[in-house]
Amino acid sequence: MMYHHKTTGFEMGNPDIIPLSSAAGGLPAQEEVTSCLKSMILSASGWRKVFAASGQEEDNTPLIGSAHTVISALIADTFGDYMIDRCGLSCTIAVGIDARPTGTAIADTMLRVLAGKGITLQYLFITAAPEIMAYSRKVDGFVYISASHNPIGHNGIKFGLNDGGVLPGSETSKLADTFKSRCSAPDVCTTAAALVSKATPAMMDAVYAAVENHKKAAVEAYRAFTGEVVSGVSEPDGQQAFFSMIRDSTRNNPLTVVCDMNGSARTLSIDKTFLADCGIGFTAINDSPRQIVHAIIPEPENLVYCAREMIRLKPEQPAVTLGYMPDCDGDRGNIVYWNNKTGTADVLKAQEVFALSVLSELAWLEYRTGGDGKTAVAVNDPTSMRIEDITAAFGARTVRAEVGEANVVNLAREMRTAGYTVPILGEGSNGGNITHPAAVRDPLNTIFALIKLLVIKDTVDASGTNKPGLFHLWCIRSRQEQAYRDDFTLADIIETLPVYTTTGVSESRALMHINTTDHALLKKRFQQEFERSWAEKKDRLLSDFGIATYEAICNNGTKETRNITDYSVSGKGGLKILFKDSTGQPSAYIWMRGSGTEPVFRILCDVKGNRPDMESSLLEWETELLLKADAC
Repeated sequence: MMYHHKTTGFEMGNPDIIPLSSAAGGLPAQEEVTSCLKSMILSASGWRKVFAASGQEEDNTPLIGSAHTVISALIADTFGDYMIDRCGLSCTIAVGIDARPTGTAIADTMLRVLAGKGITLQYLFITAAPEIMAYSRKVDGFVYISASHNPIGHNGIKFGLNDGGVLPGSETSKLADTFKSRCSAPDVCTTAAALVSKATPAMMDAVYAAVENHKKAAVEAYRAFTGEVVSGVSEPDGQQAFFSMIRDSTRNNPLTVVCDMNGSARTLSIDKTFLADCGIGFTAINDSPRQIVHAIIPEPENLVYCAREMIRLKPEQPAVTLGYMPDCDGDRGNIVYWNNKTGTADVLKAQEVFALSVLSELAWLEYRTGGDGKTAVAVNDPTSMRIEDITAAFGARTVRAEVGEANVVNLAREMRTAGYTVPILGEGSNGGNITHPAAVRDPLNTIFALIKLLVIKDTVDASGTNKPGLFHLWCIRSRQEQAYRDDFTLADIIETLPVYTTTGVSESRALMHINTTDHALLKKRFQQEFERSWAEKKDRLLSDFGIATYEAICNNGTKETRNITDYSVSGKGGLKILFKDSTGQPSAYIWMRGSGTEPVFRILCDVKGNRPDMESSLLEWETELLLKADAC
């Protein structure tokens, strides 16, 4: 019997049809599996490839083909044994998928292998990444089937335990080694078929019949956890006071949020009800699961649909203020805002979104605690240096990790172990933020960072003492108190951000296709080209851009190494050339790293001030040197 999801009507699986059996089409050839594995990327951020049976990345088919079924079975076998080694046969794993059609078949295969090992399963079907990760705190671990922002024909796997985040790179590398070893076995197809067949139809009946109850429990766990995250307090009384403050403020000054769901997993999550409970208006477009009507990545070219809806609604709903668009798994969401100065909806750049979130959370920490103690913000290495300016204003540190959510999360944990409060962290280059105690990005947390900035304003207590609101606190700390006024808007706040010119990660200029697969060798060759070119250009760089010296920095995992003399030590990690002015102060940087989840080499330039000429020139220089290094 085919099970259908009660809310959506989507097929979930038929316990009686066993994948890789003759009834399901039989086994693929070993060569087909080997060919499929060649394009699979195994990184700490997730294991990904095109799973669509056609091999086309824009294909929205639910079919994955028998070779991908074998791969799915071996992934489940690898993680299942890993979990049993850690937790024993009594372990419980939550399993979920994002809104991609191929997720159904991948999940059916993985569920069968895990169930066949005796693992207790809680299948949530379509669930947002922050939702399953919040719920995972109540079980032993999770498997999340998603390719995040990649095109619809892609899919992949993320693994985690019960700390609310994905496994660190050190653990995923162990899993990757085991997986590759199992894939190289000569009888891999028959092994996969045997693994899938261990789960009886009765076992799968039990898994699918319980989906609705587990999904409901996950939604409630996520709702409660989000309340803790956005308020910053775990005590119920403190949370109640926070949300009462939000409701009181928005009662007098209504605020409406617009979301372009783009058919993502968030269509079945808490967004609408959570915001409504806080007294905030909410409206959505493309809000049916799998109603994916445009590209998935939440970059400016796709945020225009949300902006258009805000413009359409504004005349009838003047409270429309903020908008967002999540990616397919719902953990990343960048922002659109109503610009009162221009009278239209504008898309915020990813680096600006993160900067505003950091500003808000540091101000909120000071507002409620006085700001005592050691505070830090953990970011990835291509995050704009404007974050150092913001953290310095609040007396906090900025610490940097290699690109990868797991790296930033683990660096934040290291800082907490060292006695620091780390209220917010994230990959500023991609937008969005991770607000503690969450360990994954969440657009609701980003939206609430902006809401807090807008609605927590100056108050006067019974004794007549004025308590500055969050924006006013920022103006005081950044020595811009003249910029504060009582009727401020988000446009006013944005104008007070430190000014930097930064390459956007989705720009064509930021993506290179490099032939050299050994990135340590590539960077060694780049060093030779850079040092030769520096000797020729340094006088011109000083006269044109005020660049007097430079420092080479690499980021690997959670470790940052400064003043490196051998660029190859960065390996597959991030390499940055930090330029300094004649006083030794940082003024710009160029950065590079091969993507761990896509077959591209990423570059970026960040410049202090409104200097598009300088950013363009430095990025062109970096591109030229990398092409020469790649051609060696």
